[in-house]
Amino acid sequence: MFDSVPGITVNTGEAEIFLKRFGSGPPLLFLHGFPETHLMWRAVAPLLSDQHEVFCPDLRGYGKSSCPDSAPDHAPYSKRAMARDMVALMRRFGHEHFAVIGHDRGARVAHRMALDFPACVRRLAVLDILPTEVVWDRADAKLALAFWPWSLLSQPAPLPERLISAAPDAIIDNALSGWGTRRDTFSIDVRDAYIDALSDPVRIHAICEEYRAAATIDREHDVADISVNKKVTCPLLAVWSKNGGIEKWYQDDGGPLEIWRGFACDVEGHALDGGHFFPEEIPEQTADILRKFLRKNT
Repeated sequence: MFDSVPGITVNTGEAEIFLKRFGSGPPLLFLHGFPETHLMWRAVAPLLSDQHEVFCPDLRGYGKSSCPDSAPDHAPYSKRAMARDMVALMRRFGHEHFAVIGHDRGARVAHRMALDFPACVRRLAVLDILPTEVVWDRADAKLALAFWPWSLLSQPAPLPERLISAAPDAIIDNALSGWGTRRDTFSIDVRDAYIDALSDPVRIHAICEEYRAAATIDREHDVADISVNKKVTCPLLAVWSKNGGIEKWYQDDGGPLEIWRGFACDVEGHALDGGHFFPEEIPEQTADILRKFLRKNT
C-alpha cells in the first residue's frame, strides 16, 4: 500500500517538502529520523490509516525534500525551522490541529513543535529519544562511542561531509545494524533507498548542518525554555528501546519517564522490545501502542 501512494511536494515558504498522504480521519503526522526518510513508516502508517489521515514527509535536507541554504549559526537546520516546515505543511492541507509521531531526529522536531506551536499539536509521541539538552548535558564516553553521529556529524565542515560521501553504504550499514535492531529488519531495497538518500553531497551537508544545529542553536532554544519552565502541554507518549542506551544509561536519573516528566505536563510511556529502529522492526506492536495512545480521551 505504501509504495503505491503517489508522492507530492509542498512549498512551505522556506522549503520544498516531499510527502506521502493517505487514509481518512483525524490528521496524524509522522516524522522520521537519521539515516532514514519517510520510508521508515512504510509498515506503521498503513496500520493507522484506517482511522487517521496520515502524513509521512521527508524533513528538510533529507530524502526528496529540498536543502535550503544554511547559515553560520545553523539556524536553517534547527529543530525550530524544521518544526515550522511541518506546521506550514499541515496548514496547507487545512489542519490547524493534529497529532505527531516522531522517531529519532523527527522526534526532536516534534518535541520542538509542541513547544513552539502548542495550539497545533494535539498529542505527541516521541520514539527512542530524550530531550536534546539532556543528552548533551549528560553525554559521556558511552554516548560518544555508541551514537557516533552526535559527535562526528556535528564537527565543522567539510570533515564529516567528506567521510560520509566516501562511503555512504558503510554509514547506513553501521547505523542499521549497530543500534540493537535485527539485521533482517531491512530489505535490500530499503537499505539501498537509504544509501541513495545519503549519496548526494548537498543532502549530506544539510544533514550535517542539522546535527551541528543540535549541538548549538537547538541547545540554546532548549535552555531558554528550561529557564522559564516551559513544558509540553499536550499528552506525551515516550517509548524507547529496551535494548538501547536510553534504557541502560539514564536509570540513575530516575529513568527515561521521570526525565520526560521534567519537560512535559502529561507523560506516559515505557520501554519496548527491539532496537533503536523498532518502528521498522516490530511495526504491528508499535502501531498498537500508538493507536491506544491516540484513542485516549477522544
